[in-house]
Amino acid sequence: MSEAKPSEAAPAHDTTGPTKILLGLVIGAVLGLGLNLMFAGPGEPSPAYQNVLWVADRIANPIGQVFLRILFMVVVPLVFCSITLGVASLGNLDKLGRIGFRTISWFILTTGLAVALGLLMVNLIQPGKGIDPAQATKIRAQFQKAASEKMAQAEQGTGFSVDTFVNIIPRNVVRAAADDRETLGVIFFAILFGIAATMLPTERIKTFIDVLQTVYDLCVVILGFAMKLAPLGVAGLIFAVTAKLGFDVLVALLWYVLTALAGLVVHQFLVLGLLCWFLVRYSPLQFFVRARTAMITAFSTSSSNATLPTSIRTAVDMGVPPHIAGFVLPLGATMNMNGTALFEGVSVLFLAQVAGVELSLGSQVVVVVLAILTAIGAAGVPGGSLPLLALVLVQVGVPPDMLGLILGVDRIIDMTRTVPNVTSDLLCSLYVARREGVPLPDGTPTGTA
Repeated sequence: MSEAKPSEAAPAHDTTGPTKILLGLVIGAVLGLGLNLMFAGPGEPSPAYQNVLWVADRIANPIGQVFLRILFMVVVPLVFCSITLGVASLGNLDKLGRIGFRTISWFILTTGLAVALGLLMVNLIQPGKGIDPAQATKIRAQFQKAASEKMAQAEQGTGFSVDTFVNIIPRNVVRAAADDRETLGVIFFAILFGIAATMLPTERIKTFIDVLQTVYDLCVVILGFAMKLAPLGVAGLIFAVTAKLGFDVLVALLWYVLTALAGLVVHQFLVLGLLCWFLVRYSPLQFFVRARTAMITAFSTSSSNATLPTSIRTAVDMGVPPHIAGFVLPLGATMNMNGTALFEGVSVLFLAQVAGVELSLGSQVVVVVLAILTAIGAAGVPGGSLPLLALVLVQVGVPPDMLGLILGVDRIIDMTRTVPNVTSDLLCSLYVARREGVPLPDGTPTGTA
């Protein structure tokens, strides 16, 4: 069967996008903080502060919500197409089962390690509890209605139990697609669909794959529309937050950013470095030196898909046979999102801490599973993980509207989290090549995998 993967014909990314979004973040934050300082504190708020709140609620926040809704709108088709294409790219399971099993096992292992590391760091650093009780009360009051609704949903069976796994299988996939609490059902259906596609002759499913490919590309285009609005949307969202909450929230966001970045750096160089040494039997130093072009490309584009040609060329240069690189890396650009999973784990626990939602150990296990599965469904384009993060929030009872609290700083983390996504893909291609008995030149420690 021919390889199914996200089309390389997707629109080119605007390289000025991150700059514009950061500019929108700065403008929104400066305006919001300035007006908050002028009219809301440190003493009693002045009457003019009501006008500031009106602008925040009636103009700035609605602009931001338009941006968010466009992102959320493409969740179901993006998840279904991305996962189905990724699984279908395994081709004939009898023929590619060995390589496919090793590849998927690597994806699950590294993604699981990444999200577990993220949860560990948030539990240790507690960035969401950096807001003083009064500030936390203001934030919880702002999202009180949404919080009550989501906690009610959580009490109806979102918690971790046997039913959590049983409910993964939807009775009605259309209803599951329409209900944001049953997104796992859509993911399961997509995986099953992809597996079924590998068992049919190529000529029977070619049209089906082409349709999925087209829908995926259309979703990427729509996501591109949303990212065009991102500077204005981010400015509106951060203005609404800072105008109401002031400097304290930015201090808390600083700890959130530092926690996420620290986790990504540890995973990139320590976790993947150790896997490189012990499983691939390749010098981590040599690997990172040889992978630097792909890493820089990933950082600058914030896109696994945009980095794919560079990744394939880098893997072949490191001795990976073209047929292995051509199989593992496109699949990885769709399914292997270490940095995204870590980011989701950090973000969910941070927002839960800010909202005052206590997540038990069992709920955090649910976060690990959901982060792995939704990271598989994340589009390898800038902002592709944001809609899926909201779904994880819903599943564990955290108001998804709180996503607006961190959206303004997402682009800072987005550039960084793409690097371990791409690096893990490259390392996986080396691992598969090693296990297939391919001799890897230079940088190979003594011993075999």
